[in-house]
Amino acid sequence: MLIENLAIPDGLKQKYIQAGISELYPPQAECIEKGILSGKNMLVSIPTASGKTLIAEMAMHHTIANGGKCLYIVPLKALASEKFEEFGNKGVRIGIATGDFDRRDDKLGRNDIIVATSEKVDSLLRNNASWIADITLLVVDEVHLIDSQDRGPTLEMVIAKMRFRNPSMQVIALSATIGNPDKLASWLNAELVMSEWRPVDLRQGVFFKNSIHFRSGTRPVKVVSKNYDDLNLCLDTLAEGGQCLVFVSSRRNAEAFAKRAAGAIKSEDPALAAYATRILKNSETEMGKSLAVCVAKGAAFHHAGLGRPERAVVEEGFRKGLIKCISSTPTLAAGLNLPARRVIIRDYHRFAAGEGMQPIPASEYHQMAGRAGRPHLDPYGEAVLIAKDEQLVEDLFEWYIDAPPEEVHSKIATPTALYTHILSLVASGFAQSRRELAAFMDRTFYIHEHPHGRSMQRAVDAALKFLVSSDMVIEIGEHIGSTEFGTLVSKLYIDPRSAEMIVSALRQNEIYSDLGLIQVICSTPDMPRLYVRNTDIAALSRMTEDHTENLWISVPQDEEAEEDYYRALKTAMLLSDWTDELSDAKICERYVVGPGDIYGMVESVTWLLHASTELARMFASAFYPRVREYEICMKNGTRRELLPLIKLRGIGRVRARRLFNNRITTPDEILARGIDEITTILGKGVAEMIFSQLQRNRGTKPLQENVSHSLTGQSTLNHFG
Repeated sequence: MLIENLAIPDGLKQKYIQAGISELYPPQAECIEKGILSGKNMLVSIPTASGKTLIAEMAMHHTIANGGKCLYIVPLKALASEKFEEFGNKGVRIGIATGDFDRRDDKLGRNDIIVATSEKVDSLLRNNASWIADITLLVVDEVHLIDSQDRGPTLEMVIAKMRFRNPSMQVIALSATIGNPDKLASWLNAELVMSEWRPVDLRQGVFFKNSIHFRSGTRPVKVVSKNYDDLNLCLDTLAEGGQCLVFVSSRRNAEAFAKRAAGAIKSEDPALAAYATRILKNSETEMGKSLAVCVAKGAAFHHAGLGRPERAVVEEGFRKGLIKCISSTPTLAAGLNLPARRVIIRDYHRFAAGEGMQPIPASEYHQMAGRAGRPHLDPYGEAVLIAKDEQLVEDLFEWYIDAPPEEVHSKIATPTALYTHILSLVASGFAQSRRELAAFMDRTFYIHEHPHGRSMQRAVDAALKFLVSSDMVIEIGEHIGSTEFGTLVSKLYIDPRSAEMIVSALRQNEIYSDLGLIQVICSTPDMPRLYVRNTDIAALSRMTEDHTENLWISVPQDEEAEEDYYRALKTAMLLSDWTDELSDAKICERYVVGPGDIYGMVESVTWLLHASTELARMFASAFYPRVREYEICMKNGTRRELLPLIKLRGIGRVRARRLFNNRITTPDEILARGIDEITTILGKGVAEMIFSQLQRNRGTKPLQENVSHSLTGQSTLNHFG
């Protein structure tokens, strides 16, 4: 089926033809034949790199040409940015929404395509974004994640809400790995397109005794290292001109493999040296230095502990073919859009808390294997597992290569998953009685799977009981409605249990404490927490003794609850060190984390502090100014004394501290010192930008007004490590 014959805008046709795309792949053609350009709902379950995104893009442009508006949902912020770039420069207006969860973002409605995470779409629905009603095409990427314990309930509710709000809307769901696509397609009232076709042939095998065993025969691999099979497989691919992805079980293993590979590759390409310099410029941590050394020689590791700038350099270098090998953790398989000639699945077990090492699901293997083979670059792709003994060769074929992906099932029917979603349905007006609530839940994938839905009813009842007892929902006769508190919690997009914990703490404590508040926040269900090692306990115990007056939660008497308590406390200590202006390198060393971990925790806690600010405004007005200040301190990683300075655009924690150390503490003092002196402290470009900004602001409210310079409640924690 030729591109030029399709019912899509001429401008898009020309873009495709200029990019060398003149004919559709077979599964893409099947989508056209089944009516994707005629408004038919469609579930597309085809392998990675078989052109799912192009299918969606054609449908979106066709919709826009006919006066419609499109919403494209992805699971991760990084994927949202990737799709935003991919859809750009093709004659339509693109918007991206991944940020604050209590904003309506009405300006997004000016765009033809809006790319957003499922959590952001859920928050837009809760905040009644007006343009949601204009969506005529919903695209759900990675729809199999409806099976995820973490993200699944939100994705399922977003799909159900969007279909309820816009009954005539077309839905296109995309996935590479679904074991029961017919069930999901039935729920979506969608045509099903399934295919095993790939643009690049995928060969799947198991490595054992210096050979890759395929169903069709064996292939020897040259032995370079006597001790490392994974390295031999990697170097074998590189010798043929290919690139390699290696999936291992942990960050430590990813870094160790990258170091071995770098030592074997030993590239001296000056472009790699430039990449290494970029990494060192952005990172002062040992992890960053280690990555730079690897990249300079042609290898890299990639995991969530890296900061975004470092990951961006690695991805760019790999896509350009300069970095030959990346080792990564399995959890990044879905988000890592970096195809390679050979994918090595070295570790097919992963640590699960309380369960030890567990085998990965077959669907996860298929996600990783699907990265093998770069269209238009590789003659084939190879996915290779590594067996440690002969019996495992056949077992690995059975468990993974020949095994279908697992079925996907709804994860919504648990009270903890439903607390937030039941509140949002009530607060957003989707349901105003138990009968309407039950009718809405009948639209979920769970009820489609379990028509009688007794577990769902019990979960809904338990969630409502909690929400009523917490004064977030009121029930009068047949009517249910949200209180002012409940409406605020829903719009803030936090778990009602988190809100209850924060409000209780704000009400019960007479003296405000930054450390106390952050300890409570780190104890909530919304906050990711650090793990506690046995060697941490002494420092944590000392911490509780030395800061008893500032802590809002005491050590529990129940030994089983101690681990959660200390995990929250350790996380609070890290964040307190961040606002105490410790460097990334020091924090990474002290807590054995990566820059990406710091960024993730700061991002999470800043949002929860923002929610705490609004809750304090409602329930503890005396604490409101202090909480608001601490929110700004956390966002910027500064002590309170720098607040007047960091409100200036272009001034972060480092520049603000430099000014403060030169006895410049307010914007007025910057003006008083003059541009020449500020230039000697911050440099010419920054100084000119700041003075231009200050001169524009003259005649407005002074920037430092209403900001307390007191350090009460600010704890400097140097007990750890």
